[in-house]
Amino acid sequence: MANFYKDNKDLKFQLSHPLMKRIVELKENNYADYGKYDYAPKDFEDTIDSYDRVMDIIGQICGDILAANAEQVDIDGPICKNGRVTYADGTKKNQQALTQAGVYGIALPRKYDGLNFSMVPYVIAAELTGRADAGYANIWGLQDCAETIAEFASEEIKAEFLPRIHKGDTCSMDLTEPDAGSDLQAVTLKATWDEDKQMWMLNGVKRFITNGDADIKLVLARSEEGTSDARGLSYFVHDKAWGGVTVRRIENKLGIHGSPTCELVFRNAPAKIVGDRKMGLIKYVMSLMNGARLGVGAQSVGISEAAYREALKYANEREQFGKKIIEFPAVYEMLAVMKAKLQASRAILYETARCVDVYKALNALVTPERKLTPEERKENKKYSRYADMLTPLLKMTSSEFCNQNAYDAIQVHGGSGYMKEYPVERLYRDARITTIYEGTSQLQTVAAIRYVTNGSYLDMIRNEYESQQIKVSDEVAAACPDAQARLEAVKARLVAMTDQYEKTVALMEGKPEEYIDFQARKMCEMAAFIIESYLLLLDSLRSESFIDSAELFSERAQAWNNERHFYIYNCNSESVLDTCKNVKKDLDIVYQD
Repeated sequence: MANFYKDNKDLKFQLSHPLMKRIVELKENNYADYGKYDYAPKDFEDTIDSYDRVMDIIGQICGDILAANAEQVDIDGPICKNGRVTYADGTKKNQQALTQAGVYGIALPRKYDGLNFSMVPYVIAAELTGRADAGYANIWGLQDCAETIAEFASEEIKAEFLPRIHKGDTCSMDLTEPDAGSDLQAVTLKATWDEDKQMWMLNGVKRFITNGDADIKLVLARSEEGTSDARGLSYFVHDKAWGGVTVRRIENKLGIHGSPTCELVFRNAPAKIVGDRKMGLIKYVMSLMNGARLGVGAQSVGISEAAYREALKYANEREQFGKKIIEFPAVYEMLAVMKAKLQASRAILYETARCVDVYKALNALVTPERKLTPEERKENKKYSRYADMLTPLLKMTSSEFCNQNAYDAIQVHGGSGYMKEYPVERLYRDARITTIYEGTSQLQTVAAIRYVTNGSYLDMIRNEYESQQIKVSDEVAAACPDAQARLEAVKARLVAMTDQYEKTVALMEGKPEEYIDFQARKMCEMAAFIIESYLLLLDSLRSESFIDSAELFSERAQAWNNERHFYIYNCNSESVLDTCKNVKKDLDIVYQD
C-alpha cells in the first residue's frame, strides 16, 4: 500500500515551521470551537496532530486510489452528452473515496461542516493530489471557490452552499470567454436583474472552464449596462440544479485528461450576487485567482515530485554498459538538479501559504465588535504584502521547474520515456499546462515587476532573509558535522548574489517603460532564485535533508543570475528592442507570400 504523505518527510516538515504556532493560534481564535464540536482541537499540539492524521488519510487515498486510477483516467477521460459531463470511472472513484473520507472542505469553518484547517495542510493535500493525478488535482483544488464564498458572500449564501462542499459537491470558476482570456475586464457575459423571480439572469458563453459542469459555479458577468471595463463586472453564484447552463463541448487537450475543460452556454441561468456589485473582478476574482495560483503551484510541485521519483526509480533499475545508469555522472547530476528544483519549488510554495494563512486568519478575526490591534494591523499588512509579492514568483518558477523536471524525467528514461507504457509520458503532457493557466509565466512577470522596480523584493531579501542568523540546530550538527561551514558558504554566496541583483535593477534607472518590461522576466527570476535559495538555506538549519539542495540550487542560481546580469548589463536598449520587433516583419512576409 502506498501513502504519498508518509513516504515524503518534506511534507510533514512543513507542519513544524516556527510560524505554524502563530498561524494555528489565529486560525483557531484561541481554540474557541473546542467543546462546540467534538473534533475541534484544544491546543496547538492537538491541532497539528489533526493536520497530520488527515494528511495521512489523504496520502493513503492518493497513493492507493488516485495514482492507481491515473493512467486509465488519462485514456478514458470525461464525456459530454446532451449538454452534461460524465466523469471517467476512475474520477468517480476518486471523488467517492475523498468524499467518504470526509476531507472535502477541510479549510472551511466548522459551522459549515469544514475542518477549519489552515492553508498549509490544505496546500499539502493539493500537492498530494497533484502528484497522484494532476487532472484530478484541478477538481480537488476548485474548493477555492468555496473559500471565496466563505470570505465574501452573504450569510444566506454561505449557509446555502458551503455545507454542500463536505458532501462532495464540485465547483468551478467561470471567468474566461472566447474574446476574454487573460484580459478579464473584456468579459461580456450579461447579468440582468429579474424583478419577478428576484434573481439575476446570466446570458452568454464561457470557454476553457475547468470542471465546467460543476454543481456550484462562480461566474464573472457584466452587470452594469453601458460599461466595457472592470467596473461593470460583478460576481455571481449559480446552482447547477437551477438550470440554464449547458456544456457545448469538452476541449480535446494535450494533458490533464481527467479534468473536463468545457465551453458553456448560459441561457437565462438564475444566479445570486456574491458581495457588492461592480467589485467582481476588482476584488473577488483577484482574490480567487491568487488562491488558484497557489493551487497551481502545489499542483506543479506534485508533478515535479512524481517526475523526480519516476526518474530516480528508473535510473536505479536500468543497466547499461554493465552498471546502473544512476552511476553515470551525466545522469546523477541531472537527478540532483531535479531534486534541487523540486525542493526550491516546495520551499517557496509553503512560504507563500504561510503568508496567506496569517493575513487571512487576521482578516477573519475582524467583526463589528472585534477590531485588529495596531500590532495585528502591522502584521496583517506585512504578510498580505508578502503573499502578493511571492505568489507570482511561486506560480512562475514552480510551473517552469515542473516542466523542466518532467522533460528531464523523460530524458533519464531515454527512448522508453517517450512510450506510453511509462508514466513520465503522461506527466510531461500534464505539466505543460501549468505555465499557462491561471496566468501565464509572462503575466506573472507583469504582476511581479513592480516589486522589482520599487525595491520591495530587495527589502524583503535583506530584511526578512539575509538578516537571519545562520546557526544550525543541534540535530543538524549531529547528523552533518560540517553543516555550519557549508551553510555559511551558501549565505556568503547569496549576499553576493543580492548585491548583484541590486546593481542589475539599478541599470533600469532612466530607461523607458518598454525596455523595463522587456527585461522584466530576467529581473523577476533573479529575485525568485535568491529567495528560493534563502528558503532552502533556512530549511537546512532545521533539517540536514535540505543541505545538498541548498548548495546545489544556490550554485545554479548564481550561474543563472550571472547570465541574466551579463545580458542586461551589455544590452543596448534601442537596438535589442528594434531587433525583436523585426519579428513583425516576418509575419508580413508570410502573409505577402
